[in-house]
Amino acid sequence: MSGKLYVDPEVREGYLNGCLGVIRQARTSPGCLDFVLSADPVEPGRINVYERWESDLHLQRFRGAGQEPDQLAEIRVAQVEKYRISSVEAP
Repeated sequence: MSGKLYVDPEVREGYLNGCLGVIRQARTSPGCLDFVLSADPVEPGRINVYERWESDLHLQRFRGAGQEPDQLAEIRVAQVEKYRISSVEAP
């Protein structure tokens, strides 16, 4: 999954700090290959989202431990999509 979230620029740093526990939890969850939420260097309210999971089952098991309701309320726009990748190779 990858995409972007938008929050008010003045709350972005606090929002991301509030997500540190979720990021740590995801990265130690079975099936997590990568997980990051990061501040976009160009757009002040944008947060970049990137997740890689071994399977849909691993992703679904983790989803129950998602964001707190207060964090969800801060999101103004969310554009995150799941991608199906058939192979991976070195650049």
